[in-house]
Amino acid sequence: MKKDTHPKYQQILFVDSSTDYKFVCGSTLQPKEKATFQGKEFPVYRLSTSSASHPFFTGSKQLVDAEGRVDKFKKRYAAKPVEPSKEESKEGSKKDDKKKKSK
Repeated sequence: MKKDTHPKYQQILFVDSSTDYKFVCGSTLQPKEKATFQGKEFPVYRLSTSSASHPFFTGSKQLVDAEGRVDKFKKRYAAKPVEPSKEESKEGSKKDDKKKKSK
């Protein structure tokens, strides 16, 4: 077997930068930064989002933008009131006249 084909597997300290939540997990990442956690020194990898800060796991509803995607969709594709054209309104009145005459 070839030697040194796979990266080294090691314990890494993951830090959520938005909440400063820290946890240790095994990974093949090779970060250069190091920090001490629970009396041991670990390589550190910074995350922008983890289960401690993601709205799905926290149960909080955070607004990402002023309007939600669904609201934007409804606003864009909302049924606009259709005004009958002159021809359609004339045809409609002719049909009404025929109904009145037949009675």
